[in-house]
Amino acid sequence: MSMPQSEETHQSLLAKIPEATGRDVASWLHSLEQGPALLRFEERVNWLRDEHNLPHGYARAIVHEHDKRRAASRA
Repeated sequence: MSMPQSEETHQSLLAKIPEATGRDVASWLHSLEQGPALLRFEERVNWLRDEHNLPHGYARAIVHEHDKRRAASRA
């Protein structure tokens, strides 16, 4: 769950995703769940970028948020 920016920057990116992409974060998380079973962080980022034409920063924020939520649900 590697994220080079701060939690504040991460939250800021998440807040901008709906306006920038036309889809809410929950929809992107669902797409990631339904996508291919890629294990590595960067593989999932690249899949979102390539499959959905997302900018790299937004793709990383979505994958990071997905990982955070999965970890929280396991705790």
